[in-house]
Amino acid sequence: MEDSHRKQLASLTDEIVACRMCTRLVDWREKIGQEKRASYKDWDYWAKPVPSYGDSDASLVLLGLAPAAHGGNRTGRVFTGDSSATFLTAAMHKAGLANQPNSDHRDDGLEFNGAYIAAAVRCVPPGDKPTPEEQRACLPYLVRELRMLPNLKVIMALGHIAFRATLQTLSEMASEKMRGKFMHGEVYRFGPLLPMMVASYHPSPRNTNTGVLTMDALVKVLKQAKELSLS
Repeated sequence: MEDSHRKQLASLTDEIVACRMCTRLVDWREKIGQEKRASYKDWDYWAKPVPSYGDSDASLVLLGLAPAAHGGNRTGRVFTGDSSATFLTAAMHKAGLANQPNSDHRDDGLEFNGAYIAAAVRCVPPGDKPTPEEQRACLPYLVRELRMLPNLKVIMALGHIAFRATLQTLSEMASEKMRGKFMHGEVYRFGPLLPMMVASYHPSPRNTNTGVLTMDALVKVLKQAKELSLS
């Protein structure tokens, strides 16, 4: 029975990867996979929904927005192969959550220590902006997934969309509306039966290149989330 949650997660992963529910997202992810970026012209793009990755016994989940067009949509692993992935993985390494500071491709040797990464929307959206309908369509996958993680204590929401998805997920889990206002570094507690949430700005170039989110600031929040997950 010990490995039952791993089997459940594997089955859910298969279901997610096969999903074609949102026509706009299906068309967009496959279009990118065919046209490609010139620097990746020799890549066989994943161009499917991107599953979660990490330690299935983790007490900390990091939740992002959606796969990047030439990152996760290309490599088939969440937060892999793009500038956001580089920044986040380097910070996770500094916080003791990753065995290496880079996330380049599925066979690069990356492993997480007590951490698991998922996305609120599993397919790359045009302009990095999923519609409310697309977000609602993907939410049940996240609810089911988080319920399968036996040791989950903390969800770290990376950005506003992930923050709202976390609130919606916790509301589904509790059958009660959860509310909160996004503030970087804030800790949200919803009672003893639900995971805590920690909010962070998303490690996108828009935030990291402008100084909205620095490496030190992200490492600080990651360490805070890690400590809470181990308490």
